[in-house]
Amino acid sequence: MDRRQFLGSAVAMTQSAQLPLPPADEKPSGGGGDVSYNVSVTIERKRPGKPHQGKVLAAIQPHCDDIPIFAGGTVLKLIDEGYEGILITMSDDSMAGDGAGNGEVAARNEVDTREVARRLGLKEAIFLNYPNHNLDAWPIVEMRARLVFLFRHFKVDTVLVYDPSGLYERNPDHYVTARAVEWAAGICEMKWDYPEFGLAGAKPHAVSERYYFARGPQLVNRVVDIGDYIDRKVWVNLANVTQGPAGNTGELLRKKLAAEGKRLPLLGDDAESANRQYTKYFALGMDHARGAAHKLEWAEYFHYIGPDGTDWDRYIAQNAVPL
Repeated sequence: MDRRQFLGSAVAMTQSAQLPLPPADEKPSGGGGDVSYNVSVTIERKRPGKPHQGKVLAAIQPHCDDIPIFAGGTVLKLIDEGYEGILITMSDDSMAGDGAGNGEVAARNEVDTREVARRLGLKEAIFLNYPNHNLDAWPIVEMRARLVFLFRHFKVDTVLVYDPSGLYERNPDHYVTARAVEWAAGICEMKWDYPEFGLAGAKPHAVSERYYFARGPQLVNRVVDIGDYIDRKVWVNLANVTQGPAGNTGELLRKKLAAEGKRLPLLGDDAESANRQYTKYFALGMDHARGAAHKLEWAEYFHYIGPDGTDWDRYIAQNAVPL
C-alpha cells in the first residue's frame, strides 16, 4: 500500500455529534459500509477488570504498519484486559520507507517496529525476514511451520492478522501472510503435525480466537469500540517514522499551507500537534467513519472466529447428570 496516502474520508474531518451508544450486547444486523451480507454484527466494548488474564495474543503483519493501522486499537484493548502478546513481522520491510538503500530501509523499519511493539505493550517483536513484496515466491508450508512453532512456544490463544478471505487484496505479502497464519492456527493443536517441535518444548496448543482485518471488502461480524484507545493508537502509529502512514506528513502539510498563506486549524501550531492530528483524522480516518456507522466514535472492523464447541459445552454443563 502507499504508506503516505490519505486513508481518511470527509466524515473523518469533522467532529461528529455525540450519539447515544447501543447496549453492550446489542448485535445490529448489516450496515457499516464494509459489510457485504446481512450478518449479525457484535459490538465489542472495553470490559472491566482483567477478564483475559493468562491469555496470549499474536499480532501478525507482513509490514511494520499493518497492525498499527488496522488492529492497533484492538490490541491495546486486549492487552488492557489482561492479555500478554507478541508481534510477528513476516517481511524484512526493505522496500518501503526513507533510506539510502534496502539495507538501511530495513534496519530503520525494524527499529520502528520494536518501538511499535513497546507502545502496544507487547513482550516480544519477532522478525521472520522474508523478502518484502516477494512472499509469494517462498514456500507457504515453511512459513506455516515457523508460525506453528511460535504459536506453540508462546501458547498463543488469539491471533490478529489480515483476512485470508478478504476480497480484492492484491498485495501478495498480505494474502500469503493471512493464509499461512490461517492454517498454522488450524493445526497448532494437532499432535501429528510437527511432533518434533515437542522435543524443544513446543507442545500442541489450541489457537481459539481469530480477528481478521482487511483493506477491502470482507464479511464483517465484529466491530471493536476503540474510543478509549484512539489517542494511544495514534501514538503507536507515530512510531512508524520510516514508512508511515504519517511520519512527519502533518508538519509538512502545515508548512506547505503556511507558504501559501493558509492555515488548517485542525493541525494546530506546531510539529507535534500537526503530526498527531494528521495521523488521527487523515491516516486513521477510516476508524472514525466505521465508528459512526455503528453509533461509536472510533471503531475497527474484523471477521471474528471464536472458540469451537461453546454451545455444546454449555449444553453439557446444563444437562449432564450423575451416573
